[in-house]
Amino acid sequence: MISRHWKGIAKPERADDYIHHLKTGTFPRLAGIQGFVRASILRRVVEGGTEFQIVTVWTSLDAIKAFAGTNAEVAVVPEPVQRLMTSYDSRVVHYEIADTFERQDPT
Repeated sequence: MISRHWKGIAKPERADDYIHHLKTGTFPRLAGIQGFVRASILRRVVEGGTEFQIVTVWTSLDAIKAFAGTNAEVAVVPEPVQRLMTSYDSRVVHYEIADTFERQDPT
């Protein structure tokens, strides 16, 4: 499994618009790609806006390439998203998920 990380800072008044874009555009598109597992939206207020870190999980690099293209390290930032941002990463970072841990509720 591979975790893909991207960061951007939304204009203060556009943070909710960015979340809406993800939930109605990007995430449904990702859900249609074989090998996509899940996505998380992390946010925090920073000077100049709201910083987002988007973390997606994939089964393989080939699955990521189905979304991002052959150069998987290049960020996919559509023009409408660019207009919502004050700054954003042009490249992404990938991590191999070495292991996970989840709390087990006693039964």
